[in-house]
Amino acid sequence: MRVLSMPLIVAALLVGCSDDPDPTPTPPDSGVPRQDAGVPPEDAGVPPEDAGVPPEDAGVLPSGPPVPQGPPNVPEFSPAFPQQTRAPAIQSQTAIQVTEIASGFRNPWAIAFLPDQRMLVTEKATGSLYIVTPQGAKSPAVAGLPAVDARGQGGLLDVEVGPDYAQSKLIYWTYAEPRTGGNGLAVARAQLVDGAQPRVEEVQVIFRMMPTLESTLHSGGRLVFTPDGKLFVTLGERSILAGRVQARDVKSHFGKVVRINPDGSVPQDNPYVNTAGAKPEIWSVGHRNVLSAALDSQNRLWTVEMGPKGGDELNRPEKGKDYGWPTIGYGEEYSGAPIHDSPQGPGMEQPVYYWDPVIAPSGMAIYTGTLFPEWRNDIFVGGLVSQALVRLMVRNDLVVGEEHLLKDRAERIREVVQGPDGALYLLTDATNGKLLKVTPR
Repeated sequence: MRVLSMPLIVAALLVGCSDDPDPTPTPPDSGVPRQDAGVPPEDAGVPPEDAGVPPEDAGVLPSGPPVPQGPPNVPEFSPAFPQQTRAPAIQSQTAIQVTEIASGFRNPWAIAFLPDQRMLVTEKATGSLYIVTPQGAKSPAVAGLPAVDARGQGGLLDVEVGPDYAQSKLIYWTYAEPRTGGNGLAVARAQLVDGAQPRVEEVQVIFRMMPTLESTLHSGGRLVFTPDGKLFVTLGERSILAGRVQARDVKSHFGKVVRINPDGSVPQDNPYVNTAGAKPEIWSVGHRNVLSAALDSQNRLWTVEMGPKGGDELNRPEKGKDYGWPTIGYGEEYSGAPIHDSPQGPGMEQPVYYWDPVIAPSGMAIYTGTLFPEWRNDIFVGGLVSQALVRLMVRNDLVVGEEHLLKDRAERIREVVQGPDGALYLLTDATNGKLLKVTPR
């Protein structure tokens, strides 16, 4: 478990995971920018009112201008309510230091802590999993994982330690599974056999995104265990038009958050269990590409999903609700063509917060530690295009302040996890990716 850690224009978000421009030419007239050309690469928990607010600041909310950013891509779309976008800029009062624990990872994607505080770290591009000590020593790649389709945004993605790991030794991971006729996100679990040459045994695939589609984009892939033993899995809509149009269709897994039991079976209180033709694993619909997810102090699921050109969204996906993609949203195609007639629509939920222009979110943690008292219950999101650790202060389920940390490092932040020591642990998305630790100075 992560330690507490409709006009549709055919356009695909071609995003890679390196720091260099994509060497593959963009198809003519596709409207798709090259990777890292200032656009989103491939690409939460909210406390009760005043939770985590230092006593001297209780009841005092930030005011003033937002974090510096460019003009909105879709200025004609106005927020549905105050505080839905461009919250006042805030500044942490605690000085921080960043320690590089390890480097040399090829586009690392996720971190999960073992009970002894060693870390599991996935390497997206190679499909490799490593065990890393707190001092930065890295094991050989864990043997026995299934093959991945590592093209584009595929590969080995999230990893979590099972809630019963002490007894079962089970770990869980998501990956782009190569299949006849295409690929799709899969969730697997296996027993981790520790040692000088670590391996996994008794691999079981417990969930497969369906239908199979040939796309290297928008698989989603975050895992979140809940205290009642359920497992949330976030899924993308595959980006291409054939997938995008299925995001609100309950007969497809595309663009959904799903909820399963740890063995892959379906909880009988899922909202579509008794709906004819529906995928019974579905929890919520109408998402684009969810790469950030976490539980809050009330054990509610929060997510941040990638928007197109504009329209990254912070949501709190609730049972059976529709979050609108691609019918509504706050962005546009990369060509500048419209996607939505309106950012609002009947029967569809509004995001708690959105970014336009985007931060390109990936990775998420809600701070519960004691190292940074002023951060308690704040949301932290990795920013790829923004090259920042994005901090959100939330009160009464509204974002009241935003801060972009580590901008001076100019690194794409792929993963954010709170460690058992109360520090934040980050991964940078690069061909020489780094494992970083954030502590007070």
